[in-house]
Amino acid sequence: MANFFEDNTDIQSYLDHPLLKEIVKLREGDFDEAEEHPYAPENIEDALDNYRRTLSLVGEICGEFVAPRAEGVDLEGPHYNDGDVQYPKGIVESMELFAKCDLMGFTLPRKYGGLNMPMTVYTSAIEMVSRADAALMTIVGLQDIAETIHAFADEEVKDYYLPLFASGEVSSAMVLTEPDAGSDLQAVQTRGGISAMQDEEGHWHVNGVKRFITNGCGDILLVLARSEPDVSGGRGLSLFLVEKGEGARIRRIENKMGIHGSPTCEIQFDDAHGILIGRRKFGLIKYVMFLMNGARLGIAAQGLGVAEAAYREGLAYAHDREQFGKAIIEFPAVYDMLVRMKMKIEAARALIYSTAMIVDFEKELEKKMETDKSVRAEQKQHAKLAGTLTPMSKYYATELSIEATYDALQVHAGSGYMKEYPVERLYRDARITTIYEGTTQLQIVAATGGVLARNLAPHFDQWKAKTYPDDLRPLADKLASALGHLDRSVEYIKEKNDKEYTDFYARKLVDIAMETYIGYLLLDQAESSEHKKDIATMFINDLLPRVGMNAAYVTSGDTSMIDAHEAVLGQA
Repeated sequence: MANFFEDNTDIQSYLDHPLLKEIVKLREGDFDEAEEHPYAPENIEDALDNYRRTLSLVGEICGEFVAPRAEGVDLEGPHYNDGDVQYPKGIVESMELFAKCDLMGFTLPRKYGGLNMPMTVYTSAIEMVSRADAALMTIVGLQDIAETIHAFADEEVKDYYLPLFASGEVSSAMVLTEPDAGSDLQAVQTRGGISAMQDEEGHWHVNGVKRFITNGCGDILLVLARSEPDVSGGRGLSLFLVEKGEGARIRRIENKMGIHGSPTCEIQFDDAHGILIGRRKFGLIKYVMFLMNGARLGIAAQGLGVAEAAYREGLAYAHDREQFGKAIIEFPAVYDMLVRMKMKIEAARALIYSTAMIVDFEKELEKKMETDKSVRAEQKQHAKLAGTLTPMSKYYATELSIEATYDALQVHAGSGYMKEYPVERLYRDARITTIYEGTTQLQIVAATGGVLARNLAPHFDQWKAKTYPDDLRPLADKLASALGHLDRSVEYIKEKNDKEYTDFYARKLVDIAMETYIGYLLLDQAESSEHKKDIATMFINDLLPRVGMNAAYVTSGDTSMIDAHEAVLGQA
């Protein structure tokens, strides 16, 4: 049977990354927890071995247990009956197995029963779960909620709830979206949405409706609500923990295109008891942003896992299917699609795992600052990198999931359109990834500021100064040319100083920076193996014409579509 970790050497390679070893040093300190917790590592090598063994277990569960149930989960879907939601049988069985194997507290500290593993390792687990069943990921993959409670809640709240997360006794949901607010979270409760009021005894009561809540039937709900009725915008919002039950009722579940095993709920709150997380007025501007950044990296991994599954389905079918006397894998039109899938999957993995390591490193530096202020400058630099690369990761990987499933279905031809083949389900499951936790367009908006502020410059400068082996220098020269296009584009946008022009060309600008960054990541990997050299060569040769074209658009000054869009759209 398949093991989704052991059959993927690319995932395995990231456990040998030098930065991950630095993260382990910071995260484990003096490795003194081994005295109190038998499974805590004694040194760096022991920690990395723990990561490998844990991911191998996850890979085994995903390949042998979760994936075979995915089709049944999709067909059954969740059941709704008068406010009660029941998961499909396969989801329940998988959740029970993950809990039994102590895999529900991946990143939580050991004192709460967690595994204390970095986000990078958790990202690998999420990718494998998503490859097996994207719907399951939305239930077992919400550990950012526990992380948010750990980061900002009172000690009493953490001591009570976090062990429940780590043991798998509770599931959870982030409850943000309202019928009229959508992506504009600052508009929460400005048009009759959800509010939180404090009574004379200091207890909070939450009222209103939330919609499109992934796993909204979860036991622990983190609810964004307007606590300051007289304060408009994000400053009037706070974050509350609400338990499922009396006062929080599921009004309906949505009938969706994909991820059928995951209930998407509409929730009615009627004087539901809320526990304030952190401070009033910081719900959106600090806590939800922390929560969303973790969720976006998780959805990036979900998109990557779906793309990996689609690629493998397409590859297997192309080897088996014969036309005109030979397997269709031998036709250039077919292997072109598959090679591009493979290339972009490894490119996405390089971006996502690099981002996860930067996020891990920044968080560890932030903790270290409590006793060592000398790391502040380094921490701020990594925070800027993480803030730019996280939306890029979600953008790139989720758009790839749609492209990969589209092409994998095309490889299958008419058979892929039939429900008998998994690729049909993968195609439907992929579509949500570019929408929830912030649409692709919002990810581009989030990344544009970082590109214009040159937040990626520290890494670009290091790569430009690096001496590559002779056989890789032509690729390095091409990336240097791409960097020149990026610099000219950034300067043009900044000098033009036109917000609508910037917004209109933002995607092309972000694409230039993002693909150049990925190119350098792959170029570094090219020194390790011939396979990685092939991937880097294809990716860099493919990106350079596109980067030049995008730069030409950005620096063209052409505003014809901006000027004419209202007239064109108004034409019958």
